[in-house]
Amino acid sequence: MTSMNRMDRRRFAAKLATGLAAATLAPHAARAAAACRPEALGTARVLPVKTDGGLFVGRKSYPGTLPLGPREVVLTFDDGPLPGPTDHVLAALRQECVRATFFLVGRMAHSAPALARKILAEGHTVGHHSMTHPMTLAQLPAERARADIEAGFSAVDHALYGSYSGTPRTPFFRFPGFGDSEELNRGLAARGIGIFGCDFWISDWNDMTPEAQLALALRRLDRTGSGIILMHDTRPQTAAMLPAFLRELKHRDFKVVHMQPA
Repeated sequence: MTSMNRMDRRRFAAKLATGLAAATLAPHAARAAAACRPEALGTARVLPVKTDGGLFVGRKSYPGTLPLGPREVVLTFDDGPLPGPTDHVLAALRQECVRATFFLVGRMAHSAPALARKILAEGHTVGHHSMTHPMTLAQLPAERARADIEAGFSAVDHALYGSYSGTPRTPFFRFPGFGDSEELNRGLAARGIGIFGCDFWISDWNDMTPEAQLALALRRLDRTGSGIILMHDTRPQTAAMLPAFLRELKHRDFKVVHMQPA
């Protein structure tokens, strides 16, 4: 070390810092790599999403969407967690080494906090979907609507982290039934909370067989080409369909993008 000149010392320090950072991340990365089958779909990239000043994405509701390339999709699930179906959804994602975003309902997270924490522990992003999932949220008196949203933030953060600071840890929100309003949107945007619609859904609120669900999802996937996909982890038919759907994504050369707060 004493024979190093100033440039050599700087280079050594930079390499040491890089090595320490890699050592910190290596165990998790190694476990993830070891768990992934060579033929697994995998997560192609992570997309940091900024919500400062508000964000409105998903062409079913808003003019724009996330900056995705051709054949890139973001997998999202609403309404959970629900023991049984959500467990099967997580197993399918784990099998293919895929990360998704779950928009949790507050009362569901309160009822199944261990399952909510399991979603987070497996590397998925956890957003918010109100407390009680009123389909007419925007038609409620503004104070009641805001209270339901806020209670959802609190319930999910308490389930995940044991506390709520007054601002959700993950500033991602999706309105039940996409039923937003200008007033509610302004309030959420002022808090730096992003609002997510979707680019296509698979209509899994309608009863159908997993085979029919898969066929419908693939038709819409091919027609849309990329974007945010809405599914429901509370639906057994979706949980049963998901392994085949993920294999088809791989077969059709689609890439999964995992969004996280920037």
